[in-house]
Amino acid sequence: MKTVSEWFAEYSESHQNKTNKLIHWVCVPTIYFSIIGILAHFSALLTAVLLALAFIFYARLDIVLAVAMAALTLVMAWLIWILPMGSGFFIVLFIFAWIGQFYGHKIEGKKPSFFKDLQFLLIG
Repeated sequence: MKTVSEWFAEYSESHQNKTNKLIHWVCVPTIYFSIIGILAHFSALLTAVLLALAFIFYARLDIVLAVAMAALTLVMAWLIWILPMGSGFFIVLFIFAWIGQFYGHKIEGKKPSFFKDLQFLLIG
């Protein structure tokens, strides 16, 4: 398994353009938030299992990263819990955030990293 530094170094190769970086700073957390929102509306158990697996992935890379992701996830889950939004809201959010991601890569002129390795979806 690669180290966290190796993952980030490889990820950053296709994220050099300032505009693409800015788009990613907005869209990546939005995608994560929307995925949690979509899953939570269909199955709390499935959501908990998938988040636990993601936490294990992060913990194997770096415990500080895992704690940061756990904190971010808890804040996002709390927002999903208190916001009166249906699953349709999160689906639309997911779609628009992915459009933003691909637009950023069009500006960058490089393919998204996850085309090379799906684990980059978790690294992003």
